[in-house]
Amino acid sequence: MNQDTNGLRHAREVEDHLTWLDSFTSAALGVLAVASGIYTYLGVRGLLDDGGALSLFAAVAYSAAVSTGIFVFWSYLLRLLPVMRTAATRLWLLFAMVIGSGAIIAMSSWLNAAALAGSAAVEQHLAKTVQDYQTSLERSHEITLQAQALGLDVGRTRQSFEDLSEQEAGGGLSGLAGRGAVFRVLTQKSDELAALEQLILAQEVPIAAAFAEGNAILSRMRALTVAPGAVEDRSVQFSEEAVRLAGVITTLRQLSVAPLVDRAARDLAQSVVLPRLDADNVGGQAAQQATITSLLEVLAQRADTLQVAASDVLAIEPASEVIYTPISTADAVILYARNFAPSWAGAIAIDLLPAVLVMIVAVAQAAIRTGREPADPKDTLTVAELQAAVIAIRDMQSAPSAQSHETTERPPTPRVVE
Repeated sequence: MNQDTNGLRHAREVEDHLTWLDSFTSAALGVLAVASGIYTYLGVRGLLDDGGALSLFAAVAYSAAVSTGIFVFWSYLLRLLPVMRTAATRLWLLFAMVIGSGAIIAMSSWLNAAALAGSAAVEQHLAKTVQDYQTSLERSHEITLQAQALGLDVGRTRQSFEDLSEQEAGGGLSGLAGRGAVFRVLTQKSDELAALEQLILAQEVPIAAAFAEGNAILSRMRALTVAPGAVEDRSVQFSEEAVRLAGVITTLRQLSVAPLVDRAARDLAQSVVLPRLDADNVGGQAAQQATITSLLEVLAQRADTLQVAASDVLAIEPASEVIYTPISTADAVILYARNFAPSWAGAIAIDLLPAVLVMIVAVAQAAIRTGREPADPKDTLTVAELQAAVIAIRDMQSAPSAQSHETTERPPTPRVVE
Protein backbone atom coordinates (compact mmCIF):
# COMPACT_ATOMS: atom_id res chain seq x y z
CA MET A 1 0.00 0.00 0.00
CA ASN A 2 2.88 2.34 0.81
CA GLN A 3 4.45 1.63 -2.57
CA ASP A 4 1.19 2.48 -4.34
CA THR A 5 0.95 5.71 -2.36
CA ASN A 6 4.50 6.68 -3.38
CA GLY A 7 3.67 5.91 -7.00
CA LEU A 8 0.58 8.11 -6.86
CA ARG A 9 2.55 10.88 -5.24
CA HIS A 10 5.18 10.64 -7.96
CA ALA A 11 2.52 10.62 -10.70
CA ARG A 12 0.85 13.70 -9.27
CA GLU A 13 4.20 15.46 -9.02
CA VAL A 14 4.95 14.73 -12.69
CA GLU A 15 1.47 15.91 -13.65
CA ASP A 16 2.03 19.18 -11.83
CA HIS A 17 5.28 19.72 -13.72
CA LEU A 18 3.65 18.89 -17.05
CA THR A 19 0.82 21.30 -16.31
CA TRP A 20 3.31 24.08 -15.62
CA LEU A 21 5.42 23.24 -18.68
CA ASP A 22 2.35 23.06 -20.91
CA SER A 23 1.61 26.69 -20.07
CA PHE A 24 4.47 27.93 -22.27
CA THR A 25 5.22 24.95 -24.54
CA SER A 26 2.94 26.23 -27.29
CA ALA A 27 4.57 29.66 -27.13
CA ALA A 28 8.06 28.14 -27.33
CA LEU A 29 7.00 25.95 -30.23
CA GLY A 30 5.62 29.02 -31.98
CA VAL A 31 8.91 30.88 -31.53
CA LEU A 32 10.85 27.98 -33.06
CA ALA A 33 8.40 27.80 -35.97
CA VAL A 34 8.64 31.54 -36.62
CA ALA A 35 12.45 31.49 -36.43
CA SER A 36 12.58 28.65 -38.94
CA GLY A 37 10.15 30.56 -41.17
CA ILE A 38 12.40 33.64 -41.12
CA TYR A 39 15.45 31.67 -42.23
CA THR A 40 13.32 29.89 -44.80
CA TYR A 41 12.27 33.28 -46.13
CA LEU A 42 15.91 34.33 -46.49
CA GLY A 43 16.71 31.10 -48.30
CA VAL A 44 13.77 31.47 -50.68
CA ARG A 45 14.73 35.07 -51.48
CA GLY A 46 18.14 33.83 -52.53
CA LEU A 47 16.54 31.44 -55.02
CA LEU A 48 14.19 33.92 -56.65
CA ASP A 49 15.75 35.94 -59.47
CA ASP A 50 13.03 38.57 -59.62
CA GLY A 51 13.14 41.15 -56.83
CA GLY A 52 9.62 42.50 -57.38
CA ALA A 53 6.59 42.52 -55.14
CA LEU A 54 5.34 39.18 -56.45
CA SER A 55 8.57 37.45 -55.47
CA LEU A 56 8.42 39.08 -52.05
CA PHE A 57 4.84 37.88 -51.57
CA ALA A 58 5.78 34.37 -52.72
CA ALA A 59 8.69 34.20 -50.26
CA VAL A 60 6.53 35.45 -47.38
CA ALA A 61 3.74 32.99 -48.25
CA TYR A 62 6.15 30.06 -48.41
CA SER A 63 7.84 30.93 -45.12
CA ALA A 64 4.43 31.42 -43.43
CA ALA A 65 3.30 28.03 -44.71
CA VAL A 66 6.48 26.45 -43.36
CA SER A 67 6.02 28.05 -39.93
CA THR A 68 2.38 26.96 -39.78
CA GLY A 69 3.21 23.43 -40.86
CA ILE A 70 5.98 23.05 -38.29
CA PHE A 71 3.79 24.39 -35.47
CA VAL A 72 0.77 22.23 -36.31
CA PHE A 73 2.83 19.09 -36.92
CA TRP A 74 4.68 19.20 -33.61
CA SER A 75 1.56 20.30 -31.73
CA TYR A 76 -0.24 17.18 -32.93
CA LEU A 77 2.61 14.93 -31.86
CA LEU A 78 3.09 16.65 -28.49
CA ARG A 79 -0.56 16.05 -27.68
CA LEU A 80 -1.19 12.62 -29.18
CA LEU A 81 1.99 10.53 -29.11
CA PRO A 82 2.59 10.66 -25.31
CA VAL A 83 -0.95 9.46 -24.49
CA MET A 84 -0.90 6.43 -26.78
CA ARG A 85 -1.09 3.21 -24.75
CA THR A 86 -0.56 0.43 -27.28
CA ALA A 87 2.70 -0.29 -29.05
CA ALA A 88 1.01 -0.31 -32.45
CA THR A 89 -0.38 3.20 -32.09
CA ARG A 90 2.94 4.50 -30.80
CA LEU A 91 4.81 2.94 -33.73
CA TRP A 92 2.40 4.41 -36.26
CA LEU A 93 2.78 7.87 -34.76
CA LEU A 94 6.55 7.47 -34.68
CA PHE A 95 6.41 6.50 -38.35
CA ALA A 96 4.35 9.63 -39.03
CA MET A 97 6.93 11.68 -37.11
CA VAL A 98 9.76 10.30 -39.26
CA ILE A 99 7.88 11.13 -42.48
CA GLY A 100 6.98 14.59 -41.23
CA SER A 101 10.57 15.26 -40.14
CA GLY A 102 11.79 14.32 -43.62
CA ALA A 103 9.23 16.66 -45.15
CA ILE A 104 10.34 19.49 -42.86
CA ILE A 105 13.98 18.97 -43.84
CA ALA A 106 12.98 18.94 -47.52
CA MET A 107 10.90 22.11 -47.39
CA SER A 108 12.73 24.11 -44.74
CA SER A 109 16.05 22.88 -43.37
CA TRP A 110 18.04 23.12 -46.60
CA LEU A 111 16.74 26.66 -47.12
CA ASN A 112 17.72 27.49 -43.53
CA ALA A 113 21.19 26.17 -44.25
CA ALA A 114 21.30 28.30 -47.40
CA ALA A 115 20.44 31.37 -45.34
CA LEU A 116 23.08 30.52 -42.74
CA ALA A 117 25.96 29.54 -45.03
CA GLY A 118 24.82 30.23 -48.60
CA SER A 119 27.30 33.03 -49.32
CA ALA A 120 30.19 31.06 -47.86
CA ALA A 121 29.20 28.02 -49.94
CA VAL A 122 29.15 30.09 -53.14
CA GLU A 123 32.59 31.46 -52.24
CA GLN A 124 33.73 27.87 -51.74
CA HIS A 125 32.45 27.10 -55.23
CA LEU A 126 34.36 30.06 -56.65
CA ALA A 127 37.55 28.99 -54.87
CA LYS A 128 37.25 25.43 -56.19
CA THR A 129 36.64 26.75 -59.70
CA VAL A 130 39.78 28.90 -59.46
CA GLN A 131 41.76 25.84 -58.40
CA ASP A 132 40.37 23.85 -61.34
CA TYR A 133 41.24 26.63 -63.78
CA GLN A 134 44.73 26.92 -62.34
CA THR A 135 45.28 23.20 -62.76
CA SER A 136 44.03 23.36 -66.35
CA LEU A 137 46.21 26.39 -67.15
CA GLU A 138 49.36 24.86 -65.69
CA ARG A 139 48.69 21.53 -67.40
CA SER A 140 48.16 23.18 -70.79
CA HIS A 141 51.32 25.26 -70.32
CA GLU A 142 53.31 22.16 -69.36
CA ILE A 143 52.17 20.25 -72.45
CA THR A 144 52.94 23.23 -74.66
CA LEU A 145 56.47 23.49 -73.20
CA GLN A 146 57.02 19.80 -73.83
CA ALA A 147 56.03 20.41 -77.43
CA GLN A 148 58.52 23.29 -77.55
CA ALA A 149 61.22 20.84 -76.48
CA LEU A 150 60.72 19.11 -79.83
CA GLY A 151 62.64 22.04 -81.25
CA LEU A 152 65.82 20.47 -79.86
CA ASP A 153 65.12 17.26 -81.79
CA VAL A 154 64.43 19.24 -84.93
CA GLY A 155 67.64 21.25 -84.41
CA ARG A 156 69.75 18.13 -83.99
CA THR A 157 68.29 16.62 -87.15
CA ARG A 158 68.89 19.85 -89.06
CA GLN A 159 72.46 20.01 -87.81
CA SER A 160 73.11 16.44 -88.90
CA PHE A 161 71.95 17.25 -92.43
CA GLU A 162 74.07 20.39 -92.52
CA ASP A 163 77.11 18.40 -91.44
CA LEU A 164 76.40 15.85 -94.15
CA SER A 165 76.06 18.60 -96.75
CA GLU A 166 79.46 20.00 -95.76
CA GLN A 167 80.97 16.54 -96.11
CA GLU A 168 79.37 16.17 -99.52
CA ALA A 169 80.72 19.56 -100.54
CA GLY A 170 84.19 18.20 -99.84
CA GLY A 171 83.44 14.92 -101.58
CA GLY A 172 83.20 12.89 -98.42
CA LEU A 173 79.94 11.10 -99.27
CA SER A 174 79.58 10.41 -102.96
CA GLY A 175 83.24 10.98 -103.74
CA LEU A 176 82.35 13.90 -105.97
CA ALA A 177 83.33 17.22 -104.43
CA GLY A 178 81.11 20.23 -105.07
CA ARG A 179 77.48 21.14 -104.82
CA GLY A 180 75.90 18.42 -106.87
CA ALA A 181 72.69 16.45 -106.61
CA VAL A 182 73.45 14.88 -103.21
CA PHE A 183 74.39 18.26 -101.78
CA ARG A 184 71.12 19.76 -103.00
CA VAL A 185 69.07 16.95 -101.39
CA LEU A 186 70.80 17.53 -98.07
CA THR A 187 70.38 21.30 -98.34
CA GLN A 188 66.72 20.92 -99.21
CA LYS A 189 65.98 18.96 -96.01
CA SER A 190 68.15 21.09 -93.77
CA ASP A 191 66.33 24.20 -95.02
CA GLU A 192 62.96 22.60 -94.29
CA LEU A 193 64.04 21.69 -90.77
CA ALA A 194 65.53 25.15 -90.23
CA ALA A 195 62.21 26.75 -91.15
CA LEU A 196 60.41 24.43 -88.75
CA GLU A 197 62.92 25.22 -86.02
CA GLN A 198 62.42 28.94 -86.49
CA LEU A 199 58.66 28.48 -86.32
CA ILE A 200 59.02 26.59 -83.04
CA LEU A 201 61.27 29.27 -81.58
CA ALA A 202 58.80 31.96 -82.62
CA GLN A 203 56.13 30.32 -80.46
CA GLU A 204 58.03 30.95 -77.23
CA VAL A 205 56.98 34.59 -76.91
CA PRO A 206 53.23 33.99 -77.47
CA ILE A 207 53.32 31.04 -75.04
CA ALA A 208 54.97 33.10 -72.31
CA ALA A 209 52.53 35.97 -72.91
CA ALA A 210 49.49 33.67 -72.77
CA PHE A 211 50.69 32.03 -69.55
CA ALA A 212 51.34 35.42 -67.94
CA GLU A 213 47.89 36.63 -68.97
CA GLY A 214 46.30 33.48 -67.53
CA ASN A 215 48.06 33.99 -64.21
CA ALA A 216 46.89 37.60 -64.09
CA ILE A 217 43.29 36.51 -64.68
CA LEU A 218 43.65 33.89 -61.95
CA SER A 219 44.84 36.58 -59.54
CA ARG A 220 41.76 38.67 -60.26
CA MET A 221 39.52 35.63 -59.81
CA ARG A 222 41.11 34.86 -56.43
CA ALA A 223 40.54 38.45 -55.37
CA LEU A 224 36.87 38.20 -56.34
CA THR A 225 36.53 35.06 -54.22
CA VAL A 226 37.31 36.87 -50.97
CA ALA A 227 36.35 40.44 -51.89
CA PRO A 228 33.72 42.25 -49.79
CA GLY A 229 30.24 42.81 -51.13
CA ALA A 230 27.35 40.70 -52.32
CA VAL A 231 28.45 37.34 -53.64
CA GLU A 232 25.94 37.57 -56.51
CA ASP A 233 27.69 40.64 -57.94
CA ARG A 234 31.09 39.06 -57.53
CA SER A 235 29.85 35.92 -59.28
CA VAL A 236 28.97 37.96 -62.36
CA GLN A 237 32.49 39.45 -62.55
CA PHE A 238 33.95 36.02 -61.82
CA SER A 239 32.02 34.57 -64.76
CA GLU A 240 33.46 37.21 -67.10
CA GLU A 241 37.01 36.47 -65.96
CA ALA A 242 36.36 32.74 -66.35
CA VAL A 243 35.40 33.24 -69.99
CA ARG A 244 38.63 35.16 -70.60
CA LEU A 245 40.70 32.49 -68.89
CA ALA A 246 39.05 29.73 -70.92
CA GLY A 247 40.10 31.60 -74.05
CA VAL A 248 43.69 31.83 -72.80
CA ILE A 249 43.80 28.10 -72.07
CA THR A 250 42.47 27.38 -75.56
CA THR A 251 45.18 29.64 -77.01
CA LEU A 252 47.86 27.73 -75.11
CA ARG A 253 46.59 24.47 -76.54
CA GLN A 254 46.64 25.89 -80.04
CA LEU A 255 50.22 27.13 -79.60
CA SER A 256 51.49 23.59 -79.14
CA VAL A 257 53.78 22.67 -82.05
CA ALA A 258 53.49 18.91 -81.53
CA PRO A 259 50.94 18.45 -84.37
CA LEU A 260 53.12 20.58 -86.65
CA VAL A 261 56.24 18.53 -85.89
CA ASP A 262 54.29 15.32 -86.40
CA ARG A 263 53.18 16.42 -89.87
CA ALA A 264 56.68 17.65 -90.73
CA ALA A 265 58.15 14.30 -89.67
CA ARG A 266 55.70 12.47 -91.93
CA ASP A 267 56.61 14.72 -94.86
CA LEU A 268 60.35 14.62 -94.23
CA ALA A 269 60.99 11.36 -96.04
CA GLN A 270 57.94 11.34 -98.31
CA SER A 271 58.31 14.73 -99.96
CA VAL A 272 61.77 14.61 -101.43
CA VAL A 273 62.43 16.41 -104.70
CA LEU A 274 65.14 14.34 -106.32
CA PRO A 275 67.48 16.49 -108.41
CA ARG A 276 68.96 15.45 -111.75
CA LEU A 277 72.13 13.49 -111.44
CA ASP A 278 74.80 15.87 -112.69
CA ALA A 279 77.95 13.71 -112.65
CA ASP A 280 80.06 13.73 -115.82
CA ASN A 281 80.16 9.99 -116.25
CA VAL A 282 78.06 6.93 -115.54
CA GLY A 283 80.16 5.92 -112.58
CA GLY A 284 79.72 9.27 -110.92
CA GLN A 285 75.98 9.18 -111.48
CA ALA A 286 75.82 5.70 -109.98
CA ALA A 287 77.72 6.97 -106.92
CA GLN A 288 75.29 9.88 -106.61
CA GLN A 289 72.28 7.57 -106.90
CA ALA A 290 73.66 5.21 -104.25
CA THR A 291 74.36 8.12 -101.93
CA ILE A 292 70.88 9.57 -102.44
CA THR A 293 69.36 6.16 -101.70
CA SER A 294 71.34 5.98 -98.47
CA LEU A 295 70.26 9.51 -97.62
CA LEU A 296 66.62 8.59 -98.13
CA GLU A 297 67.05 5.76 -95.62
CA VAL A 298 68.64 8.19 -93.18
CA LEU A 299 65.77 10.59 -93.79
CA ALA A 300 63.27 7.86 -92.98
CA GLN A 301 65.06 7.07 -89.73
CA ARG A 302 65.22 10.74 -88.69
CA ALA A 303 61.59 11.17 -89.64
CA ASP A 304 60.60 8.16 -87.50
CA THR A 305 62.55 9.58 -84.58
CA LEU A 306 60.84 12.95 -84.84
CA GLN A 307 57.44 11.36 -85.33
CA VAL A 308 57.85 9.20 -82.21
CA ALA A 309 58.87 12.23 -80.17
CA ALA A 310 55.91 14.23 -81.46
CA SER A 311 53.55 11.31 -80.87
CA ASP A 312 54.70 11.06 -77.27
CA VAL A 313 53.74 14.68 -76.71
CA LEU A 314 50.42 14.24 -78.49
CA ALA A 315 49.68 11.17 -76.39
CA ILE A 316 49.88 13.17 -73.15
CA GLU A 317 46.46 13.45 -71.58
CA PRO A 318 45.32 17.03 -72.11
CA ALA A 319 44.10 19.23 -69.31
CA SER A 320 40.48 18.69 -68.42
CA GLU A 321 38.16 21.33 -69.77
CA VAL A 322 36.83 23.57 -67.02
CA ILE A 323 33.49 25.32 -67.43
CA TYR A 324 32.35 27.67 -64.72
CA THR A 325 28.67 27.26 -63.91
CA PRO A 326 27.01 29.90 -61.69
CA ILE A 327 25.32 28.31 -58.71
CA SER A 328 22.67 29.48 -56.24
CA THR A 329 23.25 29.62 -52.51
CA ALA A 330 20.92 26.68 -51.85
CA ASP A 331 22.59 24.49 -54.47
CA ALA A 332 26.03 25.48 -53.19
CA VAL A 333 25.12 24.47 -49.63
CA ILE A 334 23.99 21.06 -50.87
CA LEU A 335 27.02 20.60 -53.15
CA TYR A 336 29.51 21.48 -50.41
CA ALA A 337 27.49 20.16 -47.48
CA ARG A 338 30.48 18.43 -45.88
CA ASN A 339 32.25 21.77 -45.51
CA PHE A 340 29.31 23.36 -43.69
CA ALA A 341 28.26 20.65 -41.25
CA PRO A 342 27.68 23.11 -38.33
CA SER A 343 25.32 25.22 -40.43
CA TRP A 344 23.43 22.13 -41.54
CA ALA A 345 23.23 20.91 -37.95
CA GLY A 346 21.80 24.24 -36.78
CA ALA A 347 19.34 24.41 -39.67
CA ILE A 348 18.02 20.92 -38.96
CA ALA A 349 18.05 21.32 -35.18
CA ILE A 350 15.80 24.38 -35.21
CA ASP A 351 13.20 22.33 -37.11
CA LEU A 352 13.52 18.98 -35.34
CA LEU A 353 14.19 20.12 -31.77
CA PRO A 354 10.48 19.63 -30.86
CA ALA A 355 11.01 15.90 -31.45
CA VAL A 356 13.03 15.88 -28.23
CA LEU A 357 10.11 17.54 -26.44
CA VAL A 358 7.79 14.84 -27.78
CA MET A 359 10.06 12.14 -26.37
CA ILE A 360 10.27 13.92 -23.00
CA VAL A 361 6.51 14.27 -22.70
CA ALA A 362 6.06 10.63 -23.77
CA VAL A 363 8.43 9.47 -21.03
CA ALA A 364 6.64 11.66 -18.46
CA GLN A 365 3.24 10.31 -19.45
CA ALA A 366 4.56 6.76 -19.20
CA ALA A 367 5.82 7.52 -15.69
CA ILE A 368 2.39 8.88 -14.73
CA ARG A 369 0.66 5.76 -16.01
CA THR A 370 3.15 3.56 -14.19
CA GLY A 371 2.47 5.39 -10.93
CA ARG A 372 -1.32 5.24 -11.27
CA GLU A 373 -2.09 1.82 -12.70
CA PRO A 374 -1.26 -0.46 -9.71
CA ALA A 375 -3.19 1.73 -7.22
CA ASP A 376 -6.78 1.34 -6.08
CA PRO A 377 -8.99 3.88 -7.84
CA LYS A 378 -10.15 5.25 -4.51
CA ASP A 379 -6.54 6.11 -3.65
CA THR A 380 -6.18 8.27 -6.71
CA LEU A 381 -8.66 10.90 -5.51
CA THR A 382 -7.22 14.37 -5.04
CA VAL A 383 -8.12 16.71 -2.19
CA ALA A 384 -10.40 18.71 -4.43
CA GLU A 385 -12.15 15.55 -5.55
CA LEU A 386 -12.56 14.45 -1.92
CA GLN A 387 -14.02 17.82 -0.98
CA ALA A 388 -16.47 17.63 -3.84
CA ALA A 389 -17.42 14.11 -2.79
CA VAL A 390 -18.01 15.19 0.85
CA ILE A 391 -20.19 18.08 -0.25
CA ALA A 392 -22.17 15.78 -2.50
CA ILE A 393 -22.68 13.29 0.34
CA ARG A 394 -23.85 16.04 2.70
CA ASP A 395 -26.30 17.28 0.10
CA MET A 396 -27.62 13.78 -0.38
CA GLN A 397 -28.02 13.28 3.37
CA SER A 398 -29.70 16.62 3.98
CA ALA A 399 -32.20 16.20 1.16
CA PRO A 400 -34.36 13.40 2.82
CA SER A 401 -34.33 15.19 6.22
CA ALA A 402 -35.64 18.38 4.72
CA GLN A 403 -38.27 16.45 2.84
CA SER A 404 -39.53 14.62 6.00
CA HIS A 405 -39.52 17.84 8.06
CA GLU A 406 -41.64 19.52 5.41
CA THR A 407 -44.10 16.62 5.57
CA THR A 408 -44.58 16.76 9.38
CA GLU A 409 -45.18 20.51 9.48
CA ARG A 410 -47.68 20.60 6.64
CA PRO A 411 -51.30 21.23 8.04
CA PRO A 412 -53.88 18.50 7.42
CA THR A 413 -56.15 18.97 4.50
CA PRO A 414 -59.70 19.79 5.67
CA ARG A 415 -62.27 17.16 4.89
CA VAL A 416 -65.35 18.26 3.07
CA VAL A 417 -68.58 16.79 4.40
CA GLU A 418 -71.45 16.64 2.02
